[in-house]
Amino acid sequence: MRPMFGTVLLTFYTLILVYLLWRAASVPLVVRIVPRWSLIPAGVLLWAAFFLGRYYGHGGRGKLAALAEYVGMNSLGVVFLAFLAVLAADLITVFGLVLPRWAPALRGGALIIGGLLAGFALIQGHRAPAVVRYEVPVKGLPAELDGTVLVAISDTHLGQILGEEWLEARVQQVSALSPDIIALAGDIFEGHGGPPDGALATLRRLSAPMGVHFVSGNHEGHGDGQANGEVLERAGFQRLEGIWKEVQPGLVMAGVSDLTARRRRRQGGDPVGAALEGRPEGGTVFLSHSPLQAERAAQAGAGLMISGHTHGGQIWPFNYLVGRRYPLVAGLYDVDGMAVIVSRGAGTWGPRMRLFRRGEIVHVTLRRPGTGN
Repeated sequence: MRPMFGTVLLTFYTLILVYLLWRAASVPLVVRIVPRWSLIPAGVLLWAAFFLGRYYGHGGRGKLAALAEYVGMNSLGVVFLAFLAVLAADLITVFGLVLPRWAPALRGGALIIGGLLAGFALIQGHRAPAVVRYEVPVKGLPAELDGTVLVAISDTHLGQILGEEWLEARVQQVSALSPDIIALAGDIFEGHGGPPDGALATLRRLSAPMGVHFVSGNHEGHGDGQANGEVLERAGFQRLEGIWKEVQPGLVMAGVSDLTARRRRRQGGDPVGAALEGRPEGGTVFLSHSPLQAERAAQAGAGLMISGHTHGGQIWPFNYLVGRRYPLVAGLYDVDGMAVIVSRGAGTWGPRMRLFRRGEIVHVTLRRPGTGN
């Protein structure tokens, strides 16, 4: 599956790059600045940057591999946004059949717009995640636990691009929120090339009175998935996959392994029901990396479900495509009386870019229903 995905991605990049250079060659402003023939070596360099980033940097180790992946993945984002803008201009003019005298100028304007969008996306992708706050009533929560603070973080994708320095800043950001519980909702590691050096020591500084709990995401299954999970367990975190844990009398944390991976493998059964079965009375927070089977979690009596995986689409207009596969894309939802929070994630996958909204860390105040807060 993974080699096939890489081939499809490389083919897609090649096609949009060829299209972009072909249309750029028809823009008067471009050919006044650079000769048309120079677009060919420029295209070769861009293609090579992505190829090296994907096939050398993605699974490699060291600063050179990290640089190759950073340049290659961001070239994908820049080329895609420029392609999207130029394609929109071509569709408006029906590829020059309508307003033929203005079509080249419109393509030039589209290139500028695409560049501006890419620049904004890069800025957003490099900003610290926002802290997004919710107050959520959780059925069954005892009065003495009203006001409990849960901080959830997902999709950090720690690896070559987002490394130890970035992780250290996120640990400080989470700790400053003084959480009672910390939940890691999957894709903590990128999964290729192993965890960043020093990740274990930095993760050990994450702590909360009621513990740090995690479920794995689809990326934990890439590379040595067992090693990724073991790093989190060695950091002292509680794995919640197919099990529940009473973290305080009247408050249960439960979770499942990645439901998207189960769906791809056509695994049956009732993992959500099994994870919630037999738990004591009280409020229940359910962790699932993918925002799937929320109705089943609500039916089984969970009061709050926390997910990630979607990145909120990360780069517009992918949010619309993601929404076709995952109807719960980002934000707070009500599913049959159960609150569902889908995080946009703290990190990025692929390009270090976000258009339009930056990453997030979720701060949830758990409320007893009917308290009026």
